[in-house]
Amino acid sequence: MGRKRKGIPPQDTSVTKKAAKQIEPLVMEFLNRTPGRGYQIKQILKGLGVRDAQSKGIVSEVIYRMGDRGVLKKLRNGSYLVEAEQKTIIGTVDFVNSRFAYVVPDGAEEQDDIWVAREDLSGAMDDDRVKVVLKSTKHGKSVEGKVVEVLDRHRDEFVGRVEMSTRYAFVVPDFKKMHHDIYVRYEDLNGAQHNDKVIVKITDWPERDKKPEGVVQRVLGKAGEHNAEIHSIIAEFGLPLEFPEVVNDEAEAIPDKITTKEINKRKDFREVTTFTIDPEDAKDFDDALSLRTLSNGNFEVGIHIADVTHYVEPKSQLEEEAVDRATSVYLVDRTIPMLPERLSNGLCSLRPQEEKLTFSAVFELDQEANIKKEWFGRTIIYSDRRFTYEEAQERIENAEGDFHEEINQLNQLAGILRKKRFQHGAVNFETVEVKFKLDEKGTPLGIIPKERKAAHMLIEEFMLLANKKVAEFVYNKHKAANPLTFVYRTHDSPDPEKLDTFAKFASRFGHKMDFDKGGVSRTLNGLMDEITGKPEQNVLEQLAIRSMAKAKYTTSEKGHFGLAFAHYTHFTSPIRRYPDMMVHRLLQHYLDGGKSADREEYEELCLHSSEREKRAADAERASIKYKQVEYMSLVEKKDFPGIVSGVTEWGVFVEISETKCEGMVRISDLNDDFYEFDEQNYRIVGRRNKRMISLGDKVTVRVKATDIDRRTIDLIFVDNDE
Repeated sequence: MGRKRKGIPPQDTSVTKKAAKQIEPLVMEFLNRTPGRGYQIKQILKGLGVRDAQSKGIVSEVIYRMGDRGVLKKLRNGSYLVEAEQKTIIGTVDFVNSRFAYVVPDGAEEQDDIWVAREDLSGAMDDDRVKVVLKSTKHGKSVEGKVVEVLDRHRDEFVGRVEMSTRYAFVVPDFKKMHHDIYVRYEDLNGAQHNDKVIVKITDWPERDKKPEGVVQRVLGKAGEHNAEIHSIIAEFGLPLEFPEVVNDEAEAIPDKITTKEINKRKDFREVTTFTIDPEDAKDFDDALSLRTLSNGNFEVGIHIADVTHYVEPKSQLEEEAVDRATSVYLVDRTIPMLPERLSNGLCSLRPQEEKLTFSAVFELDQEANIKKEWFGRTIIYSDRRFTYEEAQERIENAEGDFHEEINQLNQLAGILRKKRFQHGAVNFETVEVKFKLDEKGTPLGIIPKERKAAHMLIEEFMLLANKKVAEFVYNKHKAANPLTFVYRTHDSPDPEKLDTFAKFASRFGHKMDFDKGGVSRTLNGLMDEITGKPEQNVLEQLAIRSMAKAKYTTSEKGHFGLAFAHYTHFTSPIRRYPDMMVHRLLQHYLDGGKSADREEYEELCLHSSEREKRAADAERASIKYKQVEYMSLVEKKDFPGIVSGVTEWGVFVEISETKCEGMVRISDLNDDFYEFDEQNYRIVGRRNKRMISLGDKVTVRVKATDIDRRTIDLIFVDNDE
């Protein structure tokens, strides 16, 4: 049975999986009698005593499949043999494009990635765990391999768009690394129509390079409609749409009233000036600041954090749901909270003019922001005022308005703390973020880069202080003996090779960097100062971040390179991050004199939280990209200045300066010459006219096409659109 041509639905095969499982051992037993000797299929059939035509067809097909999977070796003369036992490698598939994939071996430090042609994947998909045998050939510098077994399917549900034909349908997946359309029979469409966005579940995985089969599980709406596309992103990343009823019921059953008994257990800050500073559209107020001047002229600064773990008890339904979600997810038009609204926007949220239970880090600071005393414990507060960042910024700039003296005093202390942090080697990563102006239907009317001002940095600095000091407090309790188990937020030093690559990139924009001479932090900070306000700022900031190690949660007592802290944790956002809830529980446990917690249990939770954090970030980026693509589809006739942000063999990436959207000018659309890719110099060069388009070049582009399903923007240079 040959491979099916593209567009033709898979036909029924006479070989069932059950039959194959019964036949394969018989074939192996026959061939293993004479290892290394090849047999024609006719000889194998005769040796197995297969005589009737139907059985011969079935056994022959099983042998073909065993050859495809690398279980048997097929010789040039068409015979098959069992090779001497080959070394197998276990790894995870990275399906980089439609032609080939890489398998990243477990314990990748000892083994390079393995290049696998699409036809040698044996039906494996992106992120599947597989068993691979190595071939004797190489693909470029990469060792080549063949998948012989799929050990674990990473996912069996995909989001995509339905395409109908007269006899059958396909779902074209949104996921860029899913390079197979999914065949769906009419009776399995579940009411879906042409161009609907759906969730499809794969029911039959291909053993060779064929189309998988599936059934439609849920219809999300028409492709291109706002809600359908956002629900597609939610489904694509496996995010929850709602809370289970039992979780909501448990949240609703929690009493509002704060008892006198509970108040008496806590330090009372209700009479101390306290306020929150948050984004204008925020509803979950995690943190508040209090300030009072002491008789010795020093300042007492309280960093008060919502006491979520007072309300969410271990082993409760709320706890299990919070563990599973691990973080809130912020999409362009909605929040998918970690905790039900009753808690996140109600009981735990530090709303103004309400008494609230908090877990606090309180510091006595002198005029130079030196810490004279510190205290950690449970408190009760009363927030006098809810400020937006814009309102707090007005008070900083104009020195007038309610609480302007307190805000300016805190801003002065924050400025000193910030200066000290950079003097100690912190890296000043400032990325450009965007927000969207949406109409009532969710259509983007504009893209606005977010501004970071003094008010943002004021809050950031005190949150960093609390996180740092909580981590130091726990670490120092038992540092001489076995350290107490704790949840840290760590960030490893960058890989020198990645730094070298980044320095080469930066040099293409005219910025010279010498890490050996200036040191990593100082050199990076110098670059960040140089590029502020320049067209290449966002491109280089993003590249700098990618060249760094990824921050993660762990019980290992390591430092945080980017912040230049020996110990750091996340204490300040328990409404939206589960690691902060773990930190609150552990801190209270150790304040009460408790013994060290189970490290293995907490390490597992740290790993899960880091994975969920990545999932949330990927989903947030996907929703931003979707709105960027939608916005650019509405302005196709406009010319935009931009900067070349990447160069590949198939095209040139351009970041549009006004909207921070990135699109591609495909080499196939450059019709004034044949362009060749000069990888070493990050550029393409015209063969005849010698025109060069290089990384960092300022260009003008226009939108050629947009694809909302794939969230891509195709651009053309305006001098090349004729």
